[in-house]
Order: sequence, then C-alpha cells, then structure tokens
Amino acid sequence: MALGGLVVTFGAGIVFGLALAAPPGPMNAIIAEESVVRGWLAGFTAGLGAMTADLCFFLLSLAGVVAVVRDAPTLRGTMILVGGLLMLYFAYGAADDAREGFASGDGTAGFGGAPSELGGTSRGFRKAFALAITNPYQIAFWLTVGVGLLEPGVVDVLAKTPYVGAELTGLLVVRTGSPALLVGLFGGIVCWIVGFPATLVAAGRRVDRLAPLVAAGSAVVLGGFGILFCYDAATTLF
Repeated sequence: MALGGLVVTFGAGIVFGLALAAPPGPMNAIIAEESVVRGWLAGFTAGLGAMTADLCFFLLSLAGVVAVVRDAPTLRGTMILVGGLLMLYFAYGAADDAREGFASGDGTAGFGGAPSELGGTSRGFRKAFALAITNPYQIAFWLTVGVGLLEPGVVDVLAKTPYVGAELTGLLVVRTGSPALLVGLFGGIVCWIVGFPATLVAAGRRVDRLAPLVAAGSAVVLGGFGILFCYDAATTLF
C-alpha cells in the first residue's frame, strides 16, 4: 500500500477509535468521575484500563479464545451478571462522591485531592478494567468487527458506532487488511482518553459545582447500565 493510502487508512482508524470511545456509557462514566474527583491523571488511567481490556480481547480473539464466550450462553450470562453487579457497586460509590460534594456547599469537598490521598490513580484503572473485561458486548465487538479489521475487505467505520451507527451508515467506508487501520483505532482511543479528562478538569476549574454533578451523572449512567446488565443476565441464565 502506498504511503498516501497508509495515511488515509491510519486516519480512518483514528476516526473509528474516537467514534467507539466517545459515546456515553459505563466506561466514560468511570473516566468522568475519576477525572473530576481525582484529576486528569486518574481519568486518563481509567481510560487506559478500558483500553487495556480492549487490547486483551483483541489478542484473545486472534487466538480464538474468546469465541468460547459466544458459544457458551451460561458463561456469557455469568459475565453479564458480574459486570452488572460491578456497575451497581461503582454507581453507589459515584453517588456517595456526589453526595459529599453537594453537602460541602461549594461542591468541592472531597474533590480534586492528590491521588495518593484518594486511593491512587490505579483505582480508576482497576475499576474500568474490571468493567470492560466482564463486558460481553466488547467481546462481541472484537469477535466480529475487531478481528475483521485485519482481514482483506471493507468496513463501514461509522456504522459500527454505538447508539448512532444506523444514522452514519455509508459516510466512511475503508478497506481493511492493513495494520495501520488497527493502530489508528487504538490511536483514536488514546486521543479520547487524553482529551476527555483534560476537558472535564479544565471545565471543573471554572465551574465549582461541576464535579458533584458529573459524579451524580456517572452514578445514574452506571446504575442504569447495571440494571440493564442484570436483567440481561437473568433472561440468559433463567
């Protein structure tokens, strides 16, 4: 492939990565909470945890290991249940952070402290990784679209975007089979986990009450997805 083609493919991968990382969901809820409560590094580290799970899924998909989940409904249901319970647990923690922030009067109590005082930046990494590694929907993505990125063919990049893919079908169709596309995808994810926490931290410095509001929003998102996952698990297992 010519250099120009590689650059275009790499750029398409970045767009793909951003499109996958940006939509609201449990991962971004964790990143948002960590960012406003513990600072940019904690938010970035949380994003790194989610991306590490994606990398694990990709490597296991290449080895054919995660295909076991697709063919084992009981295992899949158990993973969904674990993920749902984790989301509900983290939702409780986010709600507690929000309560402390609102109770302070200026919305800043317990927020923005040094990572060493608040459990360290590794806390967000563990939370996001635990949620992502038990998320069967991420496994399904890497079993289908993810591995297919290295096989010769074409992919409608924006059509795979969560929630809004149907409206974006046909806007960005690229050829697959080049590692540049996959490298770009992870590059796009890195751009998001660097920029999203930075934006939240910058906004939080200007709006005192943003931190507890973001924590409350994270609690709602995580709680909603937790209930959804638990319901999905119940219909799968019983």
